[in-house]
Amino acid sequence: MELTDTIAVITGSTGDLGSQIAIALARAGCNCICHYHKNKSKADDLVTRIKQIGQNALAIPADLTNPKEVENLFVRADQLGTPQILINSAALFSRQPLAEVTLEQAREVLDLNLTAAILTSREFAKMLNDKFPAPDFVVGKIVNISGIAGVRPWAQYVLYCCSKAGLIGATKALAKELAPYVCVNSVAPGLVTWPPNFTDQQKQHQLKLIPLARKAEPKDITAAIIFLLKNDYITGQVLNVDGGRCI
Repeated sequence: MELTDTIAVITGSTGDLGSQIAIALARAGCNCICHYHKNKSKADDLVTRIKQIGQNALAIPADLTNPKEVENLFVRADQLGTPQILINSAALFSRQPLAEVTLEQAREVLDLNLTAAILTSREFAKMLNDKFPAPDFVVGKIVNISGIAGVRPWAQYVLYCCSKAGLIGATKALAKELAPYVCVNSVAPGLVTWPPNFTDQQKQHQLKLIPLARKAEPKDITAAIIFLLKNDYITGQVLNVDGGRCI
């Protein structure tokens, strides 16, 4: 896929990684739909940065757990044209030991980390089908940001880990269902930022588990996303960007 002037929807664009993804896509030539939930100020600043790069951008709010708002996100995205890229990066990271899990917490984490990506993929695919009813080439790309927690789960993060494992499963199922005109893949980052209140001892312990002996930089993740977007013969795959942590 040629990225120049292709329109990309980035969910969770006001997050630390989401904003880096949006900037990287803009530098690669994409016009960006910057989704946000409540942080309008950060979304507007992101749009300004993208326009300074020389690409067009639009900030659109939506509660991704509300199907009507997801639908409206793509209706409004059409102001820039037809998006052909969807990056599902919106997510909630939380620690919940099993004894503390509640039904409300489970719904909150799974609705945003898993169900929302399925809903956005549905609207994205519907829109592409309307715009390209009989394509003879790949017309869309979906990249789901999962995580190594979905590959090698951690104790005391049961909701987060199962949401990311579910997203990997959804990636593979959607890759089959939407083929051959939409490629669906997942990027699974390893350690990118330190959890709050991590001690130096805890940091050193984590680094010893990583063969490359460092945490990821945002550019490591964004480069993997752009690689998948440019390749039209990869679908249903999970690309671990983890410094070897899952070996």
